[in-house]
Amino acid sequence: MKKKSMLLLSGVIATTAVLSGCGAQDSGSADQGNATVTLKYYNYDTDVLAESTKKQIAKYESMNPNVKIEPITLVPGNAIDTLRKLDITMSSGEQVDIVKMPSIEEVMARSALGVLAPLDEHYAKDNVKPEEEYYVNPQYKGHYYATMITSNNWFVLLNEDALKEANLPVPSFDWTWEDYREYAKKLTKGDRYGTYFHSWGEYTNPIAYTDKPNPYVKEDLSPGFDDASFKYFFELRRAMEKEDKSAKPLADVIGAKLNYRNEFFTGKAAMVMSANFMLSDVSNVEKYPHTFKTVFAPLPRSSEQAEAGFTNIGGDYLAIANGSKHKDEAYKFIRFMTTNQSERIDMSGWKKGDAKALIETLYGSNKELVDLESLTTVLSDERIKTAISGDIAIPYGSQLKKVMEDGFSKYMLDNTTAEEAQTWMVQQAEKIIQQNKK
Repeated sequence: MKKKSMLLLSGVIATTAVLSGCGAQDSGSADQGNATVTLKYYNYDTDVLAESTKKQIAKYESMNPNVKIEPITLVPGNAIDTLRKLDITMSSGEQVDIVKMPSIEEVMARSALGVLAPLDEHYAKDNVKPEEEYYVNPQYKGHYYATMITSNNWFVLLNEDALKEANLPVPSFDWTWEDYREYAKKLTKGDRYGTYFHSWGEYTNPIAYTDKPNPYVKEDLSPGFDDASFKYFFELRRAMEKEDKSAKPLADVIGAKLNYRNEFFTGKAAMVMSANFMLSDVSNVEKYPHTFKTVFAPLPRSSEQAEAGFTNIGGDYLAIANGSKHKDEAYKFIRFMTTNQSERIDMSGWKKGDAKALIETLYGSNKELVDLESLTTVLSDERIKTAISGDIAIPYGSQLKKVMEDGFSKYMLDNTTAEEAQTWMVQQAEKIIQQNKK
């Protein structure tokens, strides 16, 4: 086991890595002839996604009568809390076969500790070339450890009623973060904020996620938090909150544990940066009652000189727990879930998926709630791209993301300067990088 590996996952995950070699509790064996094999699939599906997952599982089970899939949603809609519970579950020795992961960083962290099983042999046996099949393929030390199930393009959602009220057009690919600030000012009215920024690292400096190969480190793996974009966006956020009063205060976001979905759909914020994972909620008026139409815009450019179309492209991944006794069956299910296009309600991480057809299927009958033209543009326009490189994926990325979030909180809540916050972030990042070196 790595020395001092993964401070964020220390203790629980360290125990998991040891137990993973011992196997998990069995609930059916592939060696028992035609005996039914039960696979436990841990995820963080929302209520809506859970219904879609059940339909896909039903289809899979009808095609594979000797396999039963038991979906286990630990914390609906909350990947971070789910992973905390999942780490404990895996360390206890309970059966875990398939796990859903929300980012490359989380995949890398667990791959480095031996918690996940490599997929190379499964791909080879199935004659699958990952780079030809999926948009992003997480690798650790040359081995594949997860398969992309969803592709999450980031964009901006806007309340069309608020836009019309402020006499503002739907933003184009040419708009910048300065334009975003002006939009937020004009969209602010009464108790409604022009925009809402969540507590995640992606909101502290989105430029690091769109314009940089890695949001946390440079290509030489030294800390990237001294980049000028951090000072720029930190100060932009403070100005929007303190001067313009156009963004919900970070203190309220953290203190009240606010949900970005509720803030947008209840009309408390007219504009929010988010990604594909929010699409299934747009037409879910039972859970998020609203009557306004949602329109979409690309993420703003980092400056007037920057090329248009850069965005943050993330995704969800499926992986096999190293302690699973049914790795072949688990792989077969993963392959189905990542390539099956029927019954799904999210954008596929499979390159051969049809995004336009899915959009029409999902929202064709909800044109009063979703602007299909702008949605198709932010997902399928040929200008959409990202600078993020999978080659710089690091197993301690989640730790560095926490440093980013904490540094921003220091800046916003403790009233430090951006330079002081950056210096602290670089120092903390250097410690983590050194601790994770062999």
